[in-house]
Amino acid sequence: MASPILVPLADGQVSSQTPVYLPFMAPRLQGDLFPDGKLELSLWGAGKLANLFFTGWSGPFTYAPNRLLVPGGGLFVAQSAPVLFLQGAKLRSLVASRRCAWWGALSERTPIERQKDRRIARTGWGVAIAEARPDGILVSVGATLDEANEGLKLGKEMIISEANAYVRKCDAMQDAPPLLRTMVSQGLHAALSSIRKDQHGAFAGLAAGQGYSAPARTYYRDGYWTQQALLHREPGAVRAQIELLARGVQPNGEAPSGVILTGPGQAEEWERARQSHPRIKIEHLRPGDWWSDHFDSPLFFVLTIGDYIRVTGDTSPLVDHWGKIVAIFNRYRQFDKYGNGLPVKPRHDRDWADNVYRYGYVAYDLGLWIGALDVLAQYGGIANREIATEATALAAKARASLDGVLLQSSGAYADYGIKGEFVEDHLTLDSLTLLRFKAVSPERARHVLEQVQKSLESRNNREQPYGDWGVMCAFPRFKRPKDTREKSAFAYRYHNGSDWPYLTGLYAEQRLAYGLDDAEYPLLRWWQTCLENGWMGPVEYFSPPWGRGSPLQGWSSMPAAAALAHREKLQGSPANDSSTCWRK
Repeated sequence: MASPILVPLADGQVSSQTPVYLPFMAPRLQGDLFPDGKLELSLWGAGKLANLFFTGWSGPFTYAPNRLLVPGGGLFVAQSAPVLFLQGAKLRSLVASRRCAWWGALSERTPIERQKDRRIARTGWGVAIAEARPDGILVSVGATLDEANEGLKLGKEMIISEANAYVRKCDAMQDAPPLLRTMVSQGLHAALSSIRKDQHGAFAGLAAGQGYSAPARTYYRDGYWTQQALLHREPGAVRAQIELLARGVQPNGEAPSGVILTGPGQAEEWERARQSHPRIKIEHLRPGDWWSDHFDSPLFFVLTIGDYIRVTGDTSPLVDHWGKIVAIFNRYRQFDKYGNGLPVKPRHDRDWADNVYRYGYVAYDLGLWIGALDVLAQYGGIANREIATEATALAAKARASLDGVLLQSSGAYADYGIKGEFVEDHLTLDSLTLLRFKAVSPERARHVLEQVQKSLESRNNREQPYGDWGVMCAFPRFKRPKDTREKSAFAYRYHNGSDWPYLTGLYAEQRLAYGLDDAEYPLLRWWQTCLENGWMGPVEYFSPPWGRGSPLQGWSSMPAAAALAHREKLQGSPANDSSTCWRK
């Protein structure tokens, strides 16, 4: 095996001898730093603004969240304003973007304005400024020239100070070995950097990831898994997220995949595309919807409220949105075609497996449903005791019916289908929602986890040809080609067997929660693969034949959330001294 491109360091940073692509994301500013000295600049709610080209750096290169150190310089990203400093760099050029995103209309190239040492790139949706200084380049962006100019007032010393403070904030497991410490630091970075702001400083959603920002939007499912690392650290952000998600819940309990959060310039361009693009206008039915009517989204809305109450004790979101919660409850009761307490999903591709036409009883969705029922049963009495009682009875019925519709002879649960028609009986990581929300007995849960270890951990699966590389989200591949489309039509790609760190984090969490050893493999193998390949930061998904998905993905913080939640077990506490994670 070749040496890894990136090496985890004992101080929580990551080092390389050659530069690698670095995504970065702050409350407003985000972008991409490429090894050839190109910096792509974007703004939350606006889109891509400019490309900046520079020279002046040499290795070695030391990476941390939103920071890169090189001898005599580096990249430092501020938190309080959309501004960064390229220390030790020399400005070559600044080029304004002609599109805010791939779906935007192509605009005329705007000439770069020059004001002494400043270069200003103006677009119809935002502004970027680069100011050449003797010791580097100060770079600021904004929805307006005023916002960009205000960012420049922060100054390089404060930018560097804020960048260093953010690195320390992410470094939440300083006593851990390098591989675990860096995974937690980068994972927490993915979650914290998902907290976005608008130009007035107000909360503007949890971003799914650095590549999911045009149009600016926040997702029900991505936000739910991302918030697991935020509930104890940034509960205010979770509370504000609930308010944004509530916008998308319709009177009948339906909800889209995500809620659009565009700024003024991007909003106009997106609405034009939404009404005219042949595919976009089919999927995005309402102006505020990102991909209308997703089967799992309403359930995540309820689960998000439940998690927030559990951690904070604040029941106001449940009271404020009780009407929407009841609409969701009634909506899924209508999907209970056979009266067994289990909703039957129509055949479409609208839940997290959005390249798969799952239908019937879907293990993943049933786990969410039972979890949502438990939220109503536990907290619903605050608003309506009758509905809470109904939810309690329905949850019991659903649990009693589950094995009869999805349990296989292996002792694990099928992915989806209806017995007597068709059942996709391969093993999936997303079926572990059944474990997370206590839909099955502890004995059954431990047996399922044993099956996952044997079949989905690549190190134990000799039927897949790529050796030891991570945890597959599904195996074997989908039986019916007609049930998959696009990326998921290929074995080991996307929903058809890639490693999704958010799901491996869910798997690691459940091993730890049920007192099983060997959680370090799902916690760390994905991160080891990232380092081996030079992928700086948590990626969306990956597999050996297909490469990686989007960078700096918020829900890929789940392994970090699991490690932090079960820290004592990983350290080898008396309750569980079998973990080798701390000794690696």
